[in-house]
Amino acid sequence: MKLTEKMAYLQGLIEGLDIDTSTKEGKILMQMSELMKEVVVYVDDLQSQVDELTELCDNLDEDLGELEREVYNIDDDDCCCDDDCDCDCDDDDCDCCCDDEESYEIECPNCGEIIEFDESVLEEGSLNCPNCNTELEFDDDDLTIEDFENDETDE
Repeated sequence: MKLTEKMAYLQGLIEGLDIDTSTKEGKILMQMSELMKEVVVYVDDLQSQVDELTELCDNLDEDLGELEREVYNIDDDDCCCDDDCDCDCDDDDCDCCCDDEESYEIECPNCGEIIEFDESVLEEGSLNCPNCNTELEFDDDDLTIEDFENDETDE
């Protein structure tokens, strides 16, 4: 039930009481009822303004998003997810697109940081440790399935 409906119901109850407005109590109740009616109208007006501003903000957000895509050449079609994907594909760490890819880990010999990477990094042949910036080089021709299985069983 909306505030205006509740106020109308309350007004009906007050009128049904047949309050004597010549008494102090009757005057107070009637003034309180009128004040509440004004407050309800004011709150209803504020809610309308909030709704309008919310719609304006949503429109501005959409326009800004379109502008960002145009300026920064962001292409929504880059995501390999289906349209029914529940993830936020703007996230660089999104794992939903990489479910089919193998994930590998390597320990930096310099700082001991465990670094995760995928097959595309293997194909490049090297990567820099995000912790100490040491370049780690590897040749995927030298690696075998057993190397990765041994790494997994060591954990």
